[in-house]
Amino acid sequence: MKILVAGGAGFIGSHLCEELLKRKYEIFCVDNLLTGNKRNIQDFLKNKKFKFIQWDVTQRPPQEIAYERFDAIFHLASPASPNPESPLSYLNYPSETLFANSLGTYNLLEIANQDKSKFLFASTSEIYGDPTVSPQPESYWGNVNPYGLRSCYDEAKRFGEAMTGVFLRKFKVDARIARIFNTYGPKMDKNDGRVVVNFINQALEEKPITIYGKGKQTRSFCYVDDTVKGLISAMFKPNTKEEVFNIGNENEYTILQLAKVITKLIDGESKIVYKPLPEDDPSNRCPDIKKAKKVLDWKPKVSLKEGLLKTIAYFNQK
Repeated sequence: MKILVAGGAGFIGSHLCEELLKRKYEIFCVDNLLTGNKRNIQDFLKNKKFKFIQWDVTQRPPQEIAYERFDAIFHLASPASPNPESPLSYLNYPSETLFANSLGTYNLLEIANQDKSKFLFASTSEIYGDPTVSPQPESYWGNVNPYGLRSCYDEAKRFGEAMTGVFLRKFKVDARIARIFNTYGPKMDKNDGRVVVNFINQALEEKPITIYGKGKQTRSFCYVDDTVKGLISAMFKPNTKEEVFNIGNENEYTILQLAKVITKLIDGESKIVYKPLPEDDPSNRCPDIKKAKKVLDWKPKVSLKEGLLKTIAYFNQK
């Protein structure tokens, strides 16, 4: 089976490539390296079943892609960090984020339609905005500011979902959507800016741990191995065409709780400092994963402590 992974040099994308290679698939990894990094896929480059092509999915496909026929396409090509202080944040690449999830989604769906490929659009829990319902089921439409600071990401993903739905209904593309909740683990960039990375780096360096707001906002954290297995199940399990799945961990923690867990695991002496809450930062985030459990026979298996210890070990080696 020949599989195209767009955004394959990114954090989740590189782990997805690794798992697909373990399953003996032939992988075409494409990435424009805007926020992805070639070091994430360095270990795969000598594998005969792995091919890396530097390509921006918002542009016309290169010959290496146009002349191939793919059985499945995973679309994970997009900046994802909301932290304005991170050089990798979508807030620093707002138009690129909008185009990756709109024009990029269109281009990849065109390939899927031409090749009769299975297609998975990697959406996000951010399409729920600042939710008025918790936990968030797939049927919830969300509470999003379409003009706010984070709209370049939130609305881009919502548009990508709409585009996927159009190709599914109009052209009968075998498509599905996975709404990914906060994922963490090795291969996250040190400058990523998302909360787990920030807290681990600050604690390891014994710097103050920065909490935005009062730290009462909640998130659920899914270890990357679990997320990847959820994505693969969503793509290949029977009866997943047309479906939308939440892929995340249903255990909910406040940001303050997360900070305390990480400092305890590192046994550091970092103090906690508080900064103003960013614009449109959601008050809670927790997935309802009953559908994924039933249809995909999937649920996260890695505990927060176990996943954090693996992630801390990775950053300790950096």
